[in-house]
Amino acid sequence: MKCVMQMNPRMMDVFGTVKVGERGQIVVPSTARKSLGINPGDYLLVVSTPSKDGLALIKVEIVREMIEKMSSGLTGHKERTGRRSKRKAEK
Repeated sequence: MKCVMQMNPRMMDVFGTVKVGERGQIVVPSTARKSLGINPGDYLLVVSTPSKDGLALIKVEIVREMIEKMSSGLTGHKERTGRRSKRKAEK
């Protein structure tokens, strides 16, 4: 399955460019940190873009919240699916 990511310039903020240092480090521009609520000590998840030509940084706390919401939705699904399987097995 091919994943296509379309970028809408109206929905993006550009904060400038950064240079990768010798140890692979970058500095997140202060305007980006302020705008996105990134504070010293925050953890960021580093992921590649679908086309493997760039990186995205996402606050770990946001990813955790998303996973918790998805997990709670799946919990109810597992329970419903389990009941159906048991009924079919009994017949």
